[in-house]
Amino acid sequence: MTSTRGPRRRLSEDTRRGQIVQATVKVVAERGYGNASLSAIAEQAGVSKGLVSHYFTDRDTLMEHTARATLVELRRTVVDGLDLSDPVPEILRAAIRRVAHLRATHAPQLDAIEQIVLNLRDPDGTPRIGIDAYEETYQGQEQLFRRGQREGDLRAFDTRVMAVTYQSAVDAMLGQLAADPKADPDQYADHLTDIILAAIRA
Repeated sequence: MTSTRGPRRRLSEDTRRGQIVQATVKVVAERGYGNASLSAIAEQAGVSKGLVSHYFTDRDTLMEHTARATLVELRRTVVDGLDLSDPVPEILRAAIRRVAHLRATHAPQLDAIEQIVLNLRDPDGTPRIGIDAYEETYQGQEQLFRRGQREGDLRAFDTRVMAVTYQSAVDAMLGQLAADPKADPDQYADHLTDIILAAIRA
């Protein structure tokens, strides 16, 4: 009997890497960083351990890539849902609200990032993922703040200082919402936005 199936389609390198990253997120979130072995990740991804090692030289490299790629994914999730033609204060409110709901929509990604950032270290004990992971985020926020200043909605201030402060407040919000599942994400986001806007409005 002749098979009617065509030749098996070979996945691109980017697709395969993404598949392994998604598996890493799931394994770290469900089993914990210490139990996220390359074998467990390969099994979750449906590939061989050798293929994981082909794309990522070692476990630490895979963990670092996963955390950085997942940060980019979360940033795009927030930005893609915004109407960037709105006034800057409205964009900030919408962005903070979207971040507040990440715990409900992207809990495994948040859990995986947190565990990797806390546990992944260089041989001397220095965290392998530092503030540089936020650089693209900071730059985007600075551009938004400068636009608000040009349009007259925001007062003059150091946009880098504000970007770092803004991101720290948003990260703290995620931590608080995780610690208090009964908290209303929209209410928390709106209170935080009101505080930020009170400090930076023209």
